[in-house]
Amino acid sequence: MTIFRKLFAFGIGMAVSMSCSSSHKDAPDSLDPPSPPVADSTAVEEPEPPLSDLTSVEFARRLGAGWNLGNQFDSFNDGLAGETAWGNPRATSELFKRLKQYGFSSVRIPITWLGQFGEGPDFTINPAWLNRIAEVVGYAEKAGLKAIINIHHDGADGSHWLNPKGCAADPALQESTIAQIKAIWSQIASRFAEKDHFLIFESFNEIHDGGWGWGDNRNDGGKQYKVLNEWNQAFVDAVRAAGGYNETRFLGLPGYCTNPDLTIANFVRPTDPAADRLLVAVHFYDPTTFAIEAKYTEWGHTGTKGKKESWGDEDNARQTMKKLNDKFIAAGTGVYVGEWGATRRANQRDEDFRLYYISYVGKVAADYGIPLFFWDNGSTATGHEAFGVVRHSDGVLLDKGEGVVDAIMHSLDPNVTLQSIYDSAP
Repeated sequence: MTIFRKLFAFGIGMAVSMSCSSSHKDAPDSLDPPSPPVADSTAVEEPEPPLSDLTSVEFARRLGAGWNLGNQFDSFNDGLAGETAWGNPRATSELFKRLKQYGFSSVRIPITWLGQFGEGPDFTINPAWLNRIAEVVGYAEKAGLKAIINIHHDGADGSHWLNPKGCAADPALQESTIAQIKAIWSQIASRFAEKDHFLIFESFNEIHDGGWGWGDNRNDGGKQYKVLNEWNQAFVDAVRAAGGYNETRFLGLPGYCTNPDLTIANFVRPTDPAADRLLVAVHFYDPTTFAIEAKYTEWGHTGTKGKKESWGDEDNARQTMKKLNDKFIAAGTGVYVGEWGATRRANQRDEDFRLYYISYVGKVAADYGIPLFFWDNGSTATGHEAFGVVRHSDGVLLDKGEGVVDAIMHSLDPNVTLQSIYDSAP
């Protein structure tokens, strides 16, 4: 997540497919999430079962509060990925220790591999790059965090080697791309074969043809969706064949452009020899004119006309999470939102609406058992794409960072209701 037009597609897509009306104070019954079980205050707390014993739906719930190490290992310049290429300092073990102290349970570590592997057919990954990734994964493990690693900007705009439009038009290119996916994921999986279930592999990031969900995928008869489904199958096959913990590792699988609607409509679950180990990955930045661009400064039912977008209020968040629940979770497949958030604001009133958005969306997702991974790109600016929460070198909270962390943790408090958050809107 680095350029506005990438994210703008999410807003367009949801604007077309969702109601643009503001939410009423009481959500319609059909949108109410399932009620959580009432805790027995007299019961003796039993230790949580190991991750290996969980279903994918249970595992998703255990991911808890999530955070992204954004604009770090996903950054690249002139076709070469580099940890500090976009200005963030090197990550340290202190960063992950502090994230755990703040209450985060999981981290997503997006990784671009461009320029860090050799020619085919082996596509040998640069050992120094892979070792540095392993070092940072070790920081997360030592801090007691679950971690997700992926192939990230290799698929950006369809302009690199992960090119869904090209593969849809050329079976030979699709065949060679699948071979490359298997070669690269086989190496990654083999490197981490002895890491247990705290580590999740996510096949790709936002795969699309450059149209951010509104390109040729809309009129090619489903060819690009088929391409991505075949890539996801190749990923699963490569990981499972790598042995060790990979045989039963939990795996994250994105739909087209990680757009919830396109994923619901076109995602095909891969065949997997491991039982109940697949998770669906989507992103949520609705509406992007508020969450990403900061073109609008207010959000929700109390927002002022002209200062808020015409669609994408509380009802949109509820509808989106409900649809994901009905399609996937109710059928036994866990879901997580690999990226979400809202940008830093320059004044307190605008910041209050931002924190309300974070609390409300966070609570809607939590009520459905859908974990969210907040996008933190390290930016200390305000407005457009400024998502910084902590300093990536050591985890120290940036200004405005404490409010974000508090809002996230508040949304996960089982004693806090969605209605109470709604009633507290600015």
